[in-house]
Amino acid sequence: MPKLSEKAKRFVSQYGEMASHWGLNRTECQVHALLFLSPKPLDAEEIAETLSVARSHAGNSLKELQSWGMVKSVRVLGSRREYFEAHADVWEMFRQAVSEQKRREIDPWMRTLREAAKDLDDGSKDGGYAKKRVGEMLGFFETFSVWYEDVRKLPTPLVRRFLTLGGRAVSLLGLKKD
Repeated sequence: MPKLSEKAKRFVSQYGEMASHWGLNRTECQVHALLFLSPKPLDAEEIAETLSVARSHAGNSLKELQSWGMVKSVRVLGSRREYFEAHADVWEMFRQAVSEQKRREIDPWMRTLREAAKDLDDGSKDGGYAKKRVGEMLGFFETFSVWYEDVRKLPTPLVRRFLTLGGRAVSLLGLKKD
């Protein structure tokens, strides 16, 4: 069982606190944090013991993290157990998290907005206004979605370079800052 320092325990705990922002539960984020910090793959038993959670809870958390593409199962020579590790590349890890969050949250929301835009126009003045407002919101999410899909296709080193440019990207593109 891995021995965590007090600072590592605090990090795992704080990482768990951000769970609600990512659509995961606290234990799932703590499992991910533990695997992220671990220099070697861990099995579900080690994870459960280290985090003081039930083995079944650790197993369910691992399944959910695998469905997000945040951890993967690996084999360790000489062992029949299943071991797990987190993405080694932080950029890839966050690209995967954002991609999954878009699929789980933004895409369904866009479907809801499309349906609402159809349903709200009941011929009344208020219905027309509501449809227009929902259409504006849908337009924003559709524009974001197209942009995101374009960026998602770019190789990570290029995205990294672009993001590190910050405000200089506007100047390089010849766009005027407001």
